Amino acid sequence: MDQSFDEFVHSHQQALVRYATLLSGGQGEAEDLVQEVLVRVYPRWETLDGSRYAYVRRAVTNEFLSWRRRWSTRHIRSVPEVPESASVELGWDEPDERLGRELRKLPRQQRAAVVLRYYEDLTDAEIASLLGCREATVRAHVSRGLAALRSVLGTPERVQRGVRGRGHE
Repeated sequence: MDQSFDEFVHSHQQALVRYATLLSGGQGEAEDLVQEVLVRVYPRWETLDGSRYAYVRRAVTNEFLSWRRRWSTRHIRSVPEVPESASVELGWDEPDERLGRELRKLPRQQRAAVVLRYYEDLTDAEIASLLGCREATVRAHVSRGLAALRSVLGTPERVQRGVRGRGHE
């Protein structure tokens, strides 16, 4: 299906922002992240082959993982950080604020691997392609990330149920 850029943004922006929120830990940063990626993708929209959603999701992931483009170094924050008790709507049926806080504490690669696995339902091969690493590295990131979450949150079923979201629509 050959969607126009406007149709793509209309049908996928919310899912991309939810995904970016899980990665970045804040809705405002997620919206900025997605907006930045969409602005850069727009000029070459017609030349993109394959799944445009996958391409944009990868661009969001790369932007999040990029140390050179970290939002904290690009923007002056005129207000204090959002308190840990603040809640961000992630599109879950029953958002677990504690899970969100603990997910934000994971190293960036682990957080990305866990979110891609349990929120976007990607395979090890797909995650490895997105993160630019081997499948074994993806399994290690997911395993370590889940172990860290389990150590503070409890059983794996609770952790996996909390991270699992609606993904793209």
